[in-house]
Amino acid sequence: DPKNVQELTNYIQSMLQQMQDRFQTMSDQIISRIDDMGTRIDDLEHNLNDLMVQTGGATGANQEETGQKN
Repeated sequence: DPKNVQELTNYIQSMLQQMQDRFQTMSDQIISRIDDMGTRIDDLEHNLNDLMVQTGGATGANQEETGQKN
């Protein structure tokens, strides 16, 4: 427990720094997960387009719009 103003100030600064560090860690984790989700969505879209091409469900215009090539 802090016993004077300087100790109290140091204690509060330490707590604020810990909170900032935790917030930064959580933010980094969230951004990483969002990036992973974006990659997974891109992969899923690519796989769906491949399936559509294989089943004849995609026309040449659809392939051009999605940037897919045979």
